Amino acid sequence: MEEISLREKTYKKEYAFLSPFATFSEKTKGRQRPEEPCAMRTEFQRDRDRLIYCKSFRRLKNKTQVFFSPEGDHYITRLTHTLDVAQISRSIARALSLNEDLAEAIALGHDLGHTPFGHSGERILRRLCPLGFEHNVQSLRVVDVLEKDGKGLNLTMEVRDGIVNHKKSGHPSTLEGKCVSLADRIAYINHDLNDAVRAGILSLDDVPKEIFEVLGKTSKQRINTAILSIYKNSDGINDVKMDKDVEAASENLRSFMFKQVYYSSTAKREEEKAERMLTEMYVYYMEHVEELPETYVDLLENYPREQVVCDYLSSMTDRYAIYMFNCIFVPKGWTFIDEK
Repeated sequence: MEEISLREKTYKKEYAFLSPFATFSEKTKGRQRPEEPCAMRTEFQRDRDRLIYCKSFRRLKNKTQVFFSPEGDHYITRLTHTLDVAQISRSIARALSLNEDLAEAIALGHDLGHTPFGHSGERILRRLCPLGFEHNVQSLRVVDVLEKDGKGLNLTMEVRDGIVNHKKSGHPSTLEGKCVSLADRIAYINHDLNDAVRAGILSLDDVPKEIFEVLGKTSKQRINTAILSIYKNSDGINDVKMDKDVEAASENLRSFMFKQVYYSSTAKREEEKAERMLTEMYVYYMEHVEELPETYVDLLENYPREQVVCDYLSSMTDRYAIYMFNCIFVPKGWTFIDEK
């Protein structure tokens, strides 16, 4: 009797327990470059593992979420945000009997293309580069082209689609992708609010009371309210959505955060500093492409100079961007030899 692989056992479990609207691992649209299947893992599980172990994922620990290079140990970074999104995505997918592995893989890769200095860095590169810059598009470029020294991770079509379509304006082709898009917004408006309170930028009393009346005052309550709303409004149908009241309250909280935190005078002051730094480095590397790391120099054979310079700058962590700026522009002290 032929032995059944662990991968095939997972297929059987999916058919037995997942919703008919779920994305089944066995029916993946495949990869850009065909590969031999793994005996143990489904294709979505393989993608999850590739993302966890790639260099750009590790760099997220030193990339800003909201506050530039925060000194405290408990502020959210781009990595902890990504883990939050992965957890919330899995919770939503589990509640709706969708494919948790696919949801998690999309969540782990959704912000790999983010710049140093958070959304400020994204806005700055968008202004600098004539080709434009969007972090979701860059995240797809990271997994398709930049990782593994220009070879890319060769992820499945479903994960790639979820990554590039995770923004509010996107249209994911899978319900798991929709889970991640909602989870991303649920995560950042809640943990960014906590960070803003921790930093003394605002207090919970500043938040309009009608928002907390719908969502709850604590982060736990707000996240639970959002997930339960999605479950009640999406179970058994071919969609993932909140009810109108919770969606409206969430959007109001998001608008409040943009006004009071993301676009605050404090954030603007720091953005001005980041803009000077990134602008100077952009101009410098446009004129000295030979000083880019070898992997990026090789990319110049197939991609415009503006794109490759943005690839390098967006890959930097906050502290590495500051380090490189100092290396390029800050004079170093002379070492004098004592002549006798």
